[in-house]
Amino acid sequence: MTINTKVTEWRHDIHQHPEFGFEEEITSAMVAEKLEEFGLEVHRNIGKTGVVGILKCGDSERSIGLRADMDALHICEKNTFAHCSVHNGIMHACGHDGHTAMLLGAAHELARTRNFDGTVYFIFQPGEEHGVGAKAMIADGLFTRWNINAIYAMHNLPGIPAGHFVTRPHSLMASESSFEIEVVATGGHAAMPHMGTDPIVVGSQIVLALQTIVSRHLSAIDETAVISVTEFATNGTVNVIPSRVTIKGDTRSFTDSALHKIEVAIERIVAGQCMSAGVDYQFKFNNSFLSTINTLQETTHAVNAAIAVAGVDKVNGSCQPFTISEDFSFMLREAKGCYILVGNGVGECGGTALHNPYYDFNDNILMDGVNFWQALVEQQLVHHK
Repeated sequence: MTINTKVTEWRHDIHQHPEFGFEEEITSAMVAEKLEEFGLEVHRNIGKTGVVGILKCGDSERSIGLRADMDALHICEKNTFAHCSVHNGIMHACGHDGHTAMLLGAAHELARTRNFDGTVYFIFQPGEEHGVGAKAMIADGLFTRWNINAIYAMHNLPGIPAGHFVTRPHSLMASESSFEIEVVATGGHAAMPHMGTDPIVVGSQIVLALQTIVSRHLSAIDETAVISVTEFATNGTVNVIPSRVTIKGDTRSFTDSALHKIEVAIERIVAGQCMSAGVDYQFKFNNSFLSTINTLQETTHAVNAAIAVAGVDKVNGSCQPFTISEDFSFMLREAKGCYILVGNGVGECGGTALHNPYYDFNDNILMDGVNFWQALVEQQLVHHK
């Protein structure tokens, strides 16, 4: 059986048996068993359901970490092919089945050829979708128990031609944060608003004022950001001025400094508007994902590996940043590294958007991923004569 056939079978099996974050019991067991079959040292239950496989060759102290995510999403799959999800309401709608299979394939090939000098850490991470898995593995000693010199991760992206690679140094993806504002007033009768305080007016002023943060508090050159109000709810009714308004929203930015400015500015606006109207407020700000910041040298290494696999015409090492988010960002705060995207295809062949019930990972790019990981390891841990 060829490695391509094996990786495809692994991918289909994982796709058929999707598991939500921190529930990847079947997936992590399968991964651990395969790694042990390949002859790797295996550590289970890192960050609850995470797996780390270690492959050493030669006597060099150099090392590299390769990370794949394993979790699925609470989406009901609408595909009808043979390998569609057998778990109702859960599916691999983001391609983590493919990421896991590609990294398993790379472990298989590197264990077979052993054409490198150093240590490779194969990191299979749970719970990426909600920004908790990377932090769990870090808290469980991923970077303190093992000496990982640099770390890399890869994700598929529909809309980019299959087998093409894109990345960039510095900020590749945005941070994602959510906020919740509660305006607390007295409310009252709609016919006698002067008898109380109206949180709807205050809330509306807050929504409008939030739009000045990006345009008036952040640099238009190097602090690109998005602030979106996504919910506006009250406890009022047709003839009742409510006593509470709840405003929720989402922010994206590409630097830690911009993220901090946004958080401070939101609360300052809320506090000012509420003080002016004589009402109270509560404010919560939660950062789910940091911005994904690639280090320059490691990005160059990733680009060189991609060129070796796909050719220079299929690699873009200076793409535009994306406002989507990724919890690999937390690992990039612990070690230098790079996150790279591989095209899943365009149109009907791999172009269905991520997090869509009709999405499926493109089997035609599985070996692109396997070959990329193998090339990266062999280039970075090359034998020194």
